[in-house]
Amino acid sequence: MTLSYQLYSSRNWPLADTLKMLSDIGYTEVEAYGGLLEDVEGLKAAVAANGLTVSSCHMDVDTLENDVERCIAVGNALGVKRIYGPYLAEDKRPTNRSEWEQFAARLAAVKSAIEGAGFVFGWHNHEFEFADLGDGTTPMDVLAEAGVPFELDLGWVHVAGFDVVDTIRKYAPLIRTAHIKDRAPDGEKTDEDGWADAGSGVLDWSAILPALKEAGVTHFVIEHDNPSDHARFARASFDHITGL
Repeated sequence: MTLSYQLYSSRNWPLADTLKMLSDIGYTEVEAYGGLLEDVEGLKAAVAANGLTVSSCHMDVDTLENDVERCIAVGNALGVKRIYGPYLAEDKRPTNRSEWEQFAARLAAVKSAIEGAGFVFGWHNHEFEFADLGDGTTPMDVLAEAGVPFELDLGWVHVAGFDVVDTIRKYAPLIRTAHIKDRAPDGEKTDEDGWADAGSGVLDWSAILPALKEAGVTHFVIEHDNPSDHARFARASFDHITGL
């Protein structure tokens, strides 16, 4: 098992402080996101200074589709192994199965280019990819049918109302990375948008981790969308997951 940390979780703190904090806890890898990729050399130096590596990153869909050469160059410069598409803004989301099939075909083309350059590629889900398309299927099913791999965000799977273990088993052959994200009981942690440190929420990690391992998933990324204390979150989540 490799445990990484999505730096988006700490976007409200100075990067240098975050990297030192993560290194002190015991993390060895981080996942970068779009804003940090504007200064690739600065990020590379800051990460290396703390004994960390950037093992994966999120790159926006427009850049992945329209400037894949830059994505590959950034990935090579940082030494990443995995490049993921992270999100679709609401006004750009498909609204029916046909549109999702078109989007899936576009992602399959990106996958071909990214994987052809030696990287792992996948799509990072939120809850909207689990909406019913009216025929009992979901956008996730459409993406899977097109062979699009996943960076499966387990917290959003739960928010969407799906059983996390069943979802892991359903998409097992396509899961390349798992986002380890926990959810507080309804009505709690409202100051953190309802998210929780891994192990302190409602997700059953004692069942989830074996399911991930059974699916052959070995790369895990700790994430929290809005922690009030990122050091508390980073340490508590690291301790819980590594202790199982």
